[in-house]
Amino acid sequence: MTTLLLARHGLTPLTGPVLAGWTPGLHLSDAGRAQAEALAVRLGPLELDAIVSSPLERCQETAGAVAAGRETEVVTDERFGECRYGDWTGRPIAELAKEPLWRVVQTHPSAVTFPGGESLAAVQHRAVSAVREWNERLGPKGVYLVCSHGDVIKAIVADAMGLHLDQFQRITADPASLTAIRYTPLRPFVLRLNDLGGEVAGLRPPEETQDGAGEKDGGQNLTESDAAVGGGAGTT
Repeated sequence: MTTLLLARHGLTPLTGPVLAGWTPGLHLSDAGRAQAEALAVRLGPLELDAIVSSPLERCQETAGAVAAGRETEVVTDERFGECRYGDWTGRPIAELAKEPLWRVVQTHPSAVTFPGGESLAAVQHRAVSAVREWNERLGPKGVYLVCSHGDVIKAIVADAMGLHLDQFQRITADPASLTAIRYTPLRPFVLRLNDLGGEVAGLRPPEETQDGAGEKDGGQNLTESDAAVGGGAGTT
């Protein structure tokens, strides 16, 4: 029952008005560094079995803030890197919104290959493949953080929710937000989505559930892959 925490990097000087992509040398802004520090404080009570990051500076700096003071070092995995937007890299969003391809990005992203760059389908494939590999590496008791980018996180969440990639624009991943997905043998469960506050201690499953023994509820044995019916009782 591996638990994946997805953190988007903090703000940069280009976040919002410009499609930064793989722009080199782009670091967190002052506000972004403050967001990274706040994320680190939030995650402080939670033991992490691995901290993984996109190779881009803004993610490395965000992940580094979380790793500070821990024995766990940041591991770089390029498969969690930003989509390669090719000729669109570094261009203002207001300008790109006038391109014919922009409407396709919004309504049919599975068909999009950015000029001189990568397809969104390829981004999802590499990112989800990386998640599966890390889940296998860390095992059913693993809880780990991946610091990545908005479109990459949205693609992973769409896969976890069983959504076609064309629906991934309905998902939001704000700067420094936290998304949590628990992978069980039968299905993933999205525990948090675009979460910007609140305690995180409950994201590590209880030991009896980690060991695969299941839980008793109303005289029935529930496995870790069973979804709640009637909303469930919540956590205590």
